[in-house]
Amino acid sequence: MIKALIVDDEPKSRNVLAHYIETYVEEIREVKQAESVDIALETLKTFRPNIVFLDVEMPGKNGFDFLRALKEPAFEVIFTTAYNQYAVQAIRFSALDYLLKPVDPDELRAAVDRFLKKQTVHQNPVLFDNLVRNIAHKRASEFRLAVPFQDGVSFFTLDQIIRLQGEGNYTNIFIKSRKPVLASKTLKYYEEMLTEFGFIRTHKSHLVNPKFIAKLMADHDLVELLDGSRVEISRRKKEEVLLQLPLGNQPLDK
Repeated sequence: MIKALIVDDEPKSRNVLAHYIETYVEEIREVKQAESVDIALETLKTFRPNIVFLDVEMPGKNGFDFLRALKEPAFEVIFTTAYNQYAVQAIRFSALDYLLKPVDPDELRAAVDRFLKKQTVHQNPVLFDNLVRNIAHKRASEFRLAVPFQDGVSFFTLDQIIRLQGEGNYTNIFIKSRKPVLASKTLKYYEEMLTEFGFIRTHKSHLVNPKFIAKLMADHDLVELLDGSRVEISRRKKEEVLLQLPLGNQPLDK
């Protein structure tokens, strides 16, 4: 039996989410509510949820204060937030799940399905630590990206990532001064996060950090990177890539 705790200072939001859970998520059989972080922490002394639906923005102590108070969380956290781009970016960069308010029943169902498919029984606390660290920074470009892989999770700043290469449902991430990491996420997943930070989709299989572009090869429709690797540019992407290239990285003459 799956149990859930809803932590939100707004009674309407709590009640609507509880109703959606009862109506659309039959796997969750018991739901409790808490209107503040302090009440939630007190509830955890006697109630053992599998999922905590955690509001990000609350008066007094917020959702991130809740995370700081956790020592060994034995549950999954799914954040709920009215659209706050900075908070959503921080959550996504930390490989954590979220729902936008007002919560959509289909998105709720999808989030619970993702929880059910996970092999681990509780959230990795280092992801929470990374989220708290990210939120403390003033600029999203300073976030660390959490990269889950088969044996654990690694963290990288954007200026460490040279390029990403799609491998079906996985992505090879090429890192400055270390071996590549095979991440258990699709290239599209990373493209949605990294494009706004200047990363360029040169090909259906390649996403490139323009800071590492050495030059554009005129004859072969390739980009050469500072690590010596060359990445293909698809014909339909060529014009878009040329517009995004840093100044000075001009094609080589024949």
